[in-house]
Amino acid sequence: MQKSKTDSVLIVAGEASSALYARRLLELYQEKQIYHHFFGVGDYSMEKMGFERLGQSEKMAVVGFQEVIKHYSDLKTVYDSVVDRCRENPPKYAVLLDYPGFNLKLAKDLKSMGIPVIYYISPQLWAWKKGRIKLVQKYVDLMLVLFPFEKEFYKEHHVNVEFVGHPLLDELSSNFYDQSYIEDMRGRFGVHRNEVLVGLLPGSRQSELDYNLTTQLQSAVLLHQARENIKIALLVAPGLEIDQIKERMPEDLGIPLIFMQDDPMKMVSLIDIALCASGTATVLVGLLKKPMAIMYKMNPFTAWLAKLLVRGIKHFGMVNLICEKEVCKEFFQREASAKNLSDEVLKLIDNKPYFDDQVKDLERLKNLLGDHGATQRVFDALMRFE
Repeated sequence: MQKSKTDSVLIVAGEASSALYARRLLELYQEKQIYHHFFGVGDYSMEKMGFERLGQSEKMAVVGFQEVIKHYSDLKTVYDSVVDRCRENPPKYAVLLDYPGFNLKLAKDLKSMGIPVIYYISPQLWAWKKGRIKLVQKYVDLMLVLFPFEKEFYKEHHVNVEFVGHPLLDELSSNFYDQSYIEDMRGRFGVHRNEVLVGLLPGSRQSELDYNLTTQLQSAVLLHQARENIKIALLVAPGLEIDQIKERMPEDLGIPLIFMQDDPMKMVSLIDIALCASGTATVLVGLLKKPMAIMYKMNPFTAWLAKLLVRGIKHFGMVNLICEKEVCKEFFQREASAKNLSDEVLKLIDNKPYFDDQVKDLERLKNLLGDHGATQRVFDALMRFE
């Protein structure tokens, strides 16, 4: 006989961006005075709110076939502990955020236990591994998507889907567009009005740091040598430690570097141009209307596999996918060289029409992502499972 479900809820947020959205959801539960025992996979900020962590998102954010194999034992330990807990004491429902290699397998196990599965933030099945759509059809009770084109994709495949909009819209503040506020904050970092601040966003996963950080730092050196008025800021993602970053840096970098670690929106609002690893960060940068060069490097075998599996997708930068055009130039693998990236940043600095055209295209982004209140809409959908 199946045990009755308790007032607990499983949440699995295996990456930094997902953990932010999960934390906003937990805050809304508290605000509405709906008290459950939340457990699963999340970050330290969620744990401080009373979330029981069976897995730490800071350690689980790996990407690529070989990287997953390398961490397989640790991932399996977390997976088994989540499944065992659900068997012992089934939650009322499960909220799975992105992280498809882990979560789609988990959805199957949860479904076999009679636990409703709500998937918040769709894996990019429309780009690759379309065969996984059958798993969603069989094991996911409700798919909550961030982008309008995702809703159409799932409707075509007869999946119960709702478009909730992008939760990053809820992170926007009028301060982030206020020039006097921006100049004041930049001044605290020693950046003057006539200087260009280039932000480095290498990513939040350890594997992204392995492959992107060195190239971005090499680009920073070239930019520093090319223009006296360029300053460089390294934006440290939530969940990472600045000391972790410094350990990966060469001792003789030879240029001054501003280290920032704060609310991601706040940090990005202070820069003029971004050198950005592909992913959610490109959406964040785009919402703040900051032109960028998008780059991504990975293990060569993983890159070969990705090119083999991805068919008919013109862009890999999320901001370009949403806008359905290459708003910001993309550089992948060998093309993502220090020289190519620094040349693109210099083009944005020197060619004002080119810079302005990119800003104009990025201004469309907010309207393409729906309205504020995504977290509230997710919460409303979850209330149907209470």
